Amino acid sequence: MLTSFPAAMAEPVADFSQDTWWIWLIKAVFIVLYLILSVILALWVERRALGRMQNRLGPNVVGFLGFGQAFADAIKLMLKEDISLKGAEKVIYFVAPAISALCAFSIYAVMPFGPQVSMFGIETPLQLADSSVALLYILAVASLGVYGLVLGGWASNSTYPLLGGVRSAAQVISYELAMGLSLLSVFLVAGTMSTSSLVEGQTDLWNVFICLPAFVTYFISMVGEVNRLPFDLPEAEGELVAGHTTEYSAMKFGWFYLSEYINMLNVSSVAVVVFLGGWRTPWPLSAINDGMFNEGWWPMLWFFLKTWVLMFCLVWIRGTLLRMRYDHFMKLGWKVLIPVALGWLVAVAIIQGIGSFTDIDTQMILIVLAAIFLVIFAVLWFIEDKSDPKEVAADGSISDPKDDFDAYAGGFPVPPLPGQQLPPSPRAKRAPAYSSTAKEADSDE
Repeated sequence: MLTSFPAAMAEPVADFSQDTWWIWLIKAVFIVLYLILSVILALWVERRALGRMQNRLGPNVVGFLGFGQAFADAIKLMLKEDISLKGAEKVIYFVAPAISALCAFSIYAVMPFGPQVSMFGIETPLQLADSSVALLYILAVASLGVYGLVLGGWASNSTYPLLGGVRSAAQVISYELAMGLSLLSVFLVAGTMSTSSLVEGQTDLWNVFICLPAFVTYFISMVGEVNRLPFDLPEAEGELVAGHTTEYSAMKFGWFYLSEYINMLNVSSVAVVVFLGGWRTPWPLSAINDGMFNEGWWPMLWFFLKTWVLMFCLVWIRGTLLRMRYDHFMKLGWKVLIPVALGWLVAVAIIQGIGSFTDIDTQMILIVLAAIFLVIFAVLWFIEDKSDPKEVAADGSISDPKDDFDAYAGGFPVPPLPGQQLPPSPRAKRAPAYSSTAKEADSDE
C-alpha cells in the first residue's frame, strides 16, 4: 500500500557487485542474439498470422511451415546490389541506418529478464545494467532513434524520403509526449524509475490495475512510436512510396527494417516491465509452492511470453485496421491521448498528495478511478455521435455541410470534412437497373 510520496527515488534493487567483464560480455552477446533471432521469429509470426487473418496461405514453402523464409529474406538483403545515390549527403546517408539500429539495440541494456541467479558460480541479476533513472534513459534513447529516420530522409536528397522524415519527427513529438506522461504517472505511484525496482514493486499487484488509463495511453502511443499500422504514416506507400527508406537498398535498408522490429520488442518489453509485472509469474501460477516460478530461470519464460503477447497484438492490429488520415492521426495524439494522460497524471498527483497527509488507501482509490475510466471509455466507444455539424459562411449565413458538397469546388478533388458526404455514385444508380435487366434475361432463357 502506498500512502505518501517517496522521499527520494528508490535505488535499483538489482545487485551487480559480483559482476565481472566476462559476465557483462555474456549478457551483451545474449541480448544482441536474442533481438536478432526475435526479429526473425517476428517476421515469420507476422506473415503467418496475417495470412490466416486475411484468408491467405502466407509463407509455407521455404523450410518447415515457411519458417526459412525470414532467413531467405535476410540473405537476399545481404546479397542485393547496394545502390549509392550521386546527389546524397554521403556521410549522413550511410550513418542514418546505423543510428536507428544502435538506438534500437541500446534500450534492452536496462531491461530485466529475471531475478538474481547463479551464473558460473557468480550471483548476478538477469539484467545488463540498471539506474535510478532507467526510464529516462529509455525515453532518451528512443528519442534519439528518430534522428536516423529524419537524417535518412533528408540525406537522400529526394522529395518523398524528406516528407517521410518530417512525418517521423512530427509523429515522435506527438506520441512521445503522451507516452512520457503515462510513464510519469506510474513513477508517481511506484516512486522509482529503476526497471528492477519497478518489477519488485509489482509483487502483489501489477501497475496495469492501478494505472489503467496510463496503460491504455501508453499502448496506443507505442503503436504510433514504432510506425505500425494504422500509424505508419512516415512510410505510407499510397502517398510517399516508402517514406524515408525509398532511396535505400540492400543492408542499409535492412538496418532500418531491423530497427523497426527491434523497436516493437522494445516498446512491448517496456510495457511488460512498467505495467505487467515484468518477469513475475502471472496469477494463479504465482501462488504455486510459495512462488517457485518466480525464482531461478523460470521468470525469463514469463517475460518472453508477456512480450510476445503484446507483439502479437501489434500484428493483430496491423491485420485489422486501416491506415489513418494524417490530420486524424495528429488529432488523436494532441487532442485525445495527451489530455487523457495529463488528466490522469494530475489525478494521481492529487491522490498521492492527499495520501501523504492521511491514512487513506491510495491504491484502492486509483483502482476505482481506473474502473470508472474504463466504464466511461466503453460508453463513449459505443455511443454514436448524432451531432449535426453546421458551417458558418463568410457572410454569416449558416449552412448544412451535408448539402451540396462539391469535391471539385476548389479546382481539384478534396476529401469531405467531418459531417460532409459525397454525392451518390452514378454506378450505384445503374447497379439496380443492371441487376433487374440481368434477372429478366435469365428468366427469358
